Amino acid sequence: MKEEKKQTKSSSGKKRSFSLTTLIITAIVAILFGGSSVFVIMNSRLQAAEQTSESMEKINTVYKALDKYYYKNISKKKLENGALNGMVDVLDDQFSEYMTKSETQSLNETISSSFTGIGAEVRKTGEQIQIVSPISGTPAQKGGLKAKDIILKIDGKSLDGYSLNKAVSLIRGKKGTSVKLSIKRGSSTFEKTFKRDTIPVKTVNGKLDDNNKNVGYIQVTTFSEKTATEMKKTIKQLRKKGAKSFVIDMRNNPGGLMDQALKLSSMFLKDGKTIMQVQQRDGKKEAYKAGKKYDDGFKVHEKTVVMINGGSASAAEIFAAALKQSANDQLVGTKSFGKGTVQNAMPFNDKTELKLTVAKWLTPDGSWIHEKGVKPSIKADYPSVAYQAAIDNKKNYQENDVSKNVKSLQIFLKALGYKPGRTDGYYDSGTKNAVKRFQQTKHLNTNGIADKKTIDSIQESVAQFIIDSDKAYDTAIKAAN
Repeated sequence: MKEEKKQTKSSSGKKRSFSLTTLIITAIVAILFGGSSVFVIMNSRLQAAEQTSESMEKINTVYKALDKYYYKNISKKKLENGALNGMVDVLDDQFSEYMTKSETQSLNETISSSFTGIGAEVRKTGEQIQIVSPISGTPAQKGGLKAKDIILKIDGKSLDGYSLNKAVSLIRGKKGTSVKLSIKRGSSTFEKTFKRDTIPVKTVNGKLDDNNKNVGYIQVTTFSEKTATEMKKTIKQLRKKGAKSFVIDMRNNPGGLMDQALKLSSMFLKDGKTIMQVQQRDGKKEAYKAGKKYDDGFKVHEKTVVMINGGSASAAEIFAAALKQSANDQLVGTKSFGKGTVQNAMPFNDKTELKLTVAKWLTPDGSWIHEKGVKPSIKADYPSVAYQAAIDNKKNYQENDVSKNVKSLQIFLKALGYKPGRTDGYYDSGTKNAVKRFQQTKHLNTNGIADKKTIDSIQESVAQFIIDSDKAYDTAIKAAN
């Protein structure tokens, strides 16, 4: 998810007027404050304008030639989109893109209202569509998708050459319908079918820890339009229930709106403390500081611990870095994703949009965490089995089979305490007996063959085991006491 600074201007005409006004003001300033510099500034501006005019004329000529003389009819819209996408593609920036009407609608639904899909934040890295993180409580999370999973196919269609938003539009659809994804995790590949559902608008959920009733646990899934309001409400509710300290879980939070990151961070910082800095292309930095402008005077003075992992990105990283550097709060977990840029969404009259990276964002101390991430104060994580490749449940596995799926099966059985013996991918008698013991426990057909029902049951048990063995959560609760 991008840090969005929504722009309300909708026409290229207004954009052009703004540029001309800037040119005039610059020239006047040069005349007033320097003799020889007037020519340099004005001449360079005129040259740039001439070059831009020549470039646009060239583009227009090519467009007309293709439209009029190409040996086959070709859609004008297709030519237009091709030119726009081509200009953006040369930036080699996965977060900048020209979006069609449907892609724009998809983005706006994500940040402002409910939508239907599977609930996975994705990005394009190179030519691959990669999972940033699944949103908690969604089909993607329940189905076992993990950060850094690669989506190879959607309903059997290869994604080679697909834009990010084209892939997203294929994943989304009507509630209750299904979509099949081919996933690559590490060196393993598998298929998984997800039933689309309404992705929850509520982004903040809180409760008291079961064993430490004085610690309020708050999970923030994304940063959408109401996140700050939801956080304020949740804090008040937990205080009434007896919370004296808080654990804020930003794990697998893909980010979202920058203004919500500012509002949320300001609640936890003293007025005047730096939340973040934004650096424009000219190198100038603007510091954003905590205060009533963002939090309306609502403050959280209780001890706070923040949880992060590799699925914590953008706005979640702004929040984590702000609390670590400006409030000396502890971060527990693993290194975050590392997205340190800000995007501006520029809408057009035809309901398409240009999403463009316009700046870097820096932590309070001026660090740029892009592709580096925010490091935790205390390293803690899920058990290693959480990062094991899922098993393809479209096949059955039995004695004497050899595969990477069998290896995952053995590792899962070992984590659950069924002692398969070897974990090298060879389905021996020890593995068969372990499968039998699991099947017996779950009242399944006890034949030692890992069929779909057995595999699904094993993976559901592993998912619960991971939740119950969450060392990062236990560490954070302890640190908050």
